[in-house]
Amino acid sequence: MTRLKAGGPAIAKQGILVAFIVFMIAFSLMSDRFLSVDNFMSVFRQSAIIGVMALGVTIVVIGGNLDLSVGSMLSFATVLVVDLHDKIGPELAIPVMVLATLCLGAINGFLIGILRLNSLIVTLGMLSAIQGLVLIYSGGQNVDIVDQRGTWFAVFGRGAVFGIATPIIIFGALALVFHVIMTTMPFGRRVHAVGGNPTASVFSGIPRSRVVFMTYLISALCVAIAAIILGSRVMGSQNNVGQGYELQVLAAVILGGTSLLGGSGSILRTVLGVLMLAFIQNGLILMGQPYYTQWLVTWAVIIVAVWLDVAAKRGRLFSPIA
Repeated sequence: MTRLKAGGPAIAKQGILVAFIVFMIAFSLMSDRFLSVDNFMSVFRQSAIIGVMALGVTIVVIGGNLDLSVGSMLSFATVLVVDLHDKIGPELAIPVMVLATLCLGAINGFLIGILRLNSLIVTLGMLSAIQGLVLIYSGGQNVDIVDQRGTWFAVFGRGAVFGIATPIIIFGALALVFHVIMTTMPFGRRVHAVGGNPTASVFSGIPRSRVVFMTYLISALCVAIAAIILGSRVMGSQNNVGQGYELQVLAAVILGGTSLLGGSGSILRTVLGVLMLAFIQNGLILMGQPYYTQWLVTWAVIIVAVWLDVAAKRGRLFSPIA
């Protein structure tokens, strides 16, 4: 079997980055708008929602688990904050929505962290359960903010500071905060330890259940912040607005090099993964490719990224044939 020698692991880990550079060069040659400042700023702004959610999911995955419920959770949070905006005002709608979303994250954390249930099964079930909750709450109807021009709520999705869109600033600030937490603080080291070797972490005195519980709270908080940006930008929400986001978020996390096996990953590399996926999708659009092509490319990127990650772990590109 082909083994990864003489820099092989480095090639496996950086293969997606090389592919991304090739994509960037190809797209720039095929479209003169691709490398424009306006297009770059548009991509950064549009990727902020997925990016914010990916930060939380990265921490969950580093801890050795998955969170497939973030798409439905985004639908719930966006519908809730938009619906409550006209009823109780944005000053109360935002904290109420954040608390409600954190409760959903706490359920995930309790079932997975405390009861030790399988994260794939739990969050897949929560994906359906939360979407059902959204339909019950909204009655199957979409919601909209009536006075869209007279509310300060628009600043989160449509505002700008010194010419930089607010979503970009929020995404960048959160990425910096979580990077510091995961690289310099005890909590970050505990998450890596729990994801790398759960048994050893318990014998080392690390409260595994509490750490896993906190990772799901962080993921829910990121979803709530993403919902504020999305609701503010659209000034309304469909009850299935988050459908499919979980796939894009997971693809960005994997692209950034975070291992699905747990124990390794980086917030800053997730940011790179988010931007890589966003620019690839943007390039396909500028080339006139149909929307479904983005899903096919996303699927292919996930397969290749997982393959390279596993190959780097086991030291060979292919498993021995039995």
